Amino acid sequence: MLKTFVTVASVAVIALSAGTAQAAGDAKAGEKVFKKCAVCHDTREGKHKIGPSLHGVAGQKAGAAKGYKYSPATMKSGVTWTDETLDKYLEKPNSLIKGSRMAFAGLRSKKERDDVIAYLKTLK
Repeated sequence: MLKTFVTVASVAVIALSAGTAQAAGDAKAGEKVFKKCAVCHDTREGKHKIGPSLHGVAGQKAGAAKGYKYSPATMKSGVTWTDETLDKYLEKPNSLIKGSRMAFAGLRSKKERDDVIAYLKTLK
């Protein structure tokens, strides 16, 4: 019985560690990297540029920023912006949502993506 409990506990610790590792970015560094994004995106609520405001984007459904006209592909995507989906989108936007209007090629560096995700999570 104890052996089973240890196995279950070990799995839980591993799962929690994996989730923590995913979100291990540095928000301060991410704010600096975000300057690449700021050409098209604002971080203030309701302030849209070429792209939508990214205020509160973490945890939100794609296409949810009020007052911005999204592509049909984004609206139909069903994507919720989790660490995992943000990472994939930031790496290569059209690999996650084919037909989105996002013209940015992506951030190749995993560290930069993790840092930007950490920064986006502060925008509440």
